[in-house]
Amino acid sequence: MIMTNITLSIDKALGALPNATIGNYAEKASQALQVLHNGTGKGNEFLGWLNLPSDISEQEMTAMEKTAERLRKQCEIIFVIGIGGSYLGAKAIIEALSDSFSWLKHTKDDPIIVFAGQNISEDYLFELQNLLKNKKFGIVCISKSGTTTEPALAFRLLKKQLEDQQGKAAGKDLIVCITDKSRGALRTLATQEGYETYVIADDVGGRFSVLSPVGLLPIAIAGFDIRALIQGAVAMQKACALDVPFEKNIAAQYAAIRNALYQNGKKIEILVNFHPKLHFIAEWWKQLYGESEGKDHKGIFPAAVDFTTDLHSMGQWIQDGERTIFETVISVAEPNNTVIFPKTDDNLDNLNFLAGKRVDTINKMAELGTMIAHIDGGVPNLKIELPKLNEFYLGELIYFFEKACGISGYMLGVNPFDQPGVEDYKNNMFALLEKPGYEEATKAIKKRL
Repeated sequence: MIMTNITLSIDKALGALPNATIGNYAEKASQALQVLHNGTGKGNEFLGWLNLPSDISEQEMTAMEKTAERLRKQCEIIFVIGIGGSYLGAKAIIEALSDSFSWLKHTKDDPIIVFAGQNISEDYLFELQNLLKNKKFGIVCISKSGTTTEPALAFRLLKKQLEDQQGKAAGKDLIVCITDKSRGALRTLATQEGYETYVIADDVGGRFSVLSPVGLLPIAIAGFDIRALIQGAVAMQKACALDVPFEKNIAAQYAAIRNALYQNGKKIEILVNFHPKLHFIAEWWKQLYGESEGKDHKGIFPAAVDFTTDLHSMGQWIQDGERTIFETVISVAEPNNTVIFPKTDDNLDNLNFLAGKRVDTINKMAELGTMIAHIDGGVPNLKIELPKLNEFYLGELIYFFEKACGISGYMLGVNPFDQPGVEDYKNNMFALLEKPGYEEATKAIKKRL
């Protein structure tokens, strides 16, 4: 089956730029692409994601599929424990591919996937533990170090409950760890307990890891085709490779136009979808771009909205607020289902003019009408179109955003692959909790309270 690629349209944003601007940024994007592939830029020790789709082995794919099938057969609920890039990518793909009401249709042959370790809410964890009483559940713990507070806390609680309810020996069958190859607390524990493990490569950062076992194993456990996902990513890897010219390279084009808009006063990018299944794609995208570019007091602020829902809350600000924004719309050309709007005799809602139309046609006109209104209101619009919501095109989308992010970060002049600012809150938290080794920091911070 021949599958067409996702597409990018930038023409509705060019009017916000001075003449010839995009030509100048095209050259900069091509230079940044060269730096990325040559490994001569900052953070070049974290470029393993660049060739990850084409490098993953048949042996590893088969092993993940077997692990997924084993857990699906044994468990009513499977917990994926992780935070940030260790869970957002998997959740984004699973939510995009799942039936919107799958949680109401749960059967013993189709386990529920639940994410944990992404917060420190006592109520959430209490309710989680209550849910698990008398349930057979499994755990996939994702952490390179095994010491990140949120997932480590959740793992300790859930591991204890699993062993209390099902016996310590059950852990060998029902706990899988995705962690460092040779070091760290989780690797040490997995070795001691005999857990099955998958490796987070040293050169793949968390927010770029969805096309590794970090994302692929949970996606496979949810019952989706990880081979098609990887095939899509490989297709996009080729479509935005180093030898693809700028006019055909949509990753370079996206990096160029967003940097051009940023330098011309558009400081906020709003990722827009008209399909609720894409909500967590936007959450993953926000981390990818926010954590990669928000450095040295630079960077576009990534925000997201779900339309048409948020048109009734954020629509006024987007239409008439401060003109520091641009929108990137993710559109799905063809939905996976068909619903025809019916006619009524009384027509009390005055909607008979829509009778006989597909609901998607109505949604597409809302999409087009909104884009026209926002462009008229001074909001430049980019559009990314997926032919359908399936594994192949989502694989393309994930790799497209990753590749464009690397190019864009280098154009901005930052290291797209580190996150030094993330440590600040952790250090303050540990000092306030009086963690051993933080005595001086504890004294210093208490003086400020």
